Amino acid sequence: MSNMECSSFLRNMPQYNCRIIIRTLALVLVLQQHAFCQTDTVRVLPDTMNLNPSGIANTAFGIGEKLVFDIGYGFITAGEAFMSVTDTMIMQGRSTYKVLFEVNSLPAFSWIYRVRDRYETYIDAEGIFPWRFEQHIREGGYKRDFTADFDQRNHIARTSEGNYRIPEFVHDIMSAFYYMRTQNYDNRRPGERFHLKNFYKDSAYALDVKYLGRQEIEVEAGTFKCIILEPLVKEGGLFKSEGRIIVWLSDDERKIPVKVSTQVVIGTIDVELREYSGLRGPIPAKVK
Repeated sequence: MSNMECSSFLRNMPQYNCRIIIRTLALVLVLQQHAFCQTDTVRVLPDTMNLNPSGIANTAFGIGEKLVFDIGYGFITAGEAFMSVTDTMIMQGRSTYKVLFEVNSLPAFSWIYRVRDRYETYIDAEGIFPWRFEQHIREGGYKRDFTADFDQRNHIARTSEGNYRIPEFVHDIMSAFYYMRTQNYDNRRPGERFHLKNFYKDSAYALDVKYLGRQEIEVEAGTFKCIILEPLVKEGGLFKSEGRIIVWLSDDERKIPVKVSTQVVIGTIDVELREYSGLRGPIPAKVK
């Protein structure tokens, strides 16, 4: 499609549809490389409680990882997203990974509905749960800044809007995604579920993630063997009105997100991996 044809299409598309396309993407991925096989120096300070409840060692991601995605609606690339692990920091006496997620509309969409969203989460390097979450939304004329500091020892979320009780090892919308990257799916059967808790705004919601099976898919970054997951959020959750979401992760230790697809009333929105760098190790799941 030429630039002139694309501009004509966008002018005739209702602004509501454009807004849904970009905003859905921002929610979906929340449902991140200079050389391969790098290692991180992670300092875990002594603690009086078990802060690695799963006992799983993280081999999926590390400092320097950067993933770039195209956001597509039909034949149009509407935006792009960036996920990166930028640093290790000490939060509440624990070593954490700082993870950044950004969503931007492209110029062809921005003149209709401009999006500049940024999310940050600080994930415990050992236990893969959050100590702090930030959300900075800039969508059209809408603006929202939200922060939450998670006291995982005393089960309190201290947010920019108030303090709330939280369940043990609660996740935010980003840390839950990274946690699922550390899981082993080798002996899982299609239909099996992981049970998590997700904190959003002022409440904790049940977050189940269903394992659907395996599939080989092709995106701009290459062809990958993948495992397929479907996040399921009950009434009141983040995605409840946004349609079904399917996530493809590379079927290896890295489990990098290769594709995310969501079905909404106006069609299907696909988020596909365009490029990657700084991975923690090789990705055998890439077949070409």
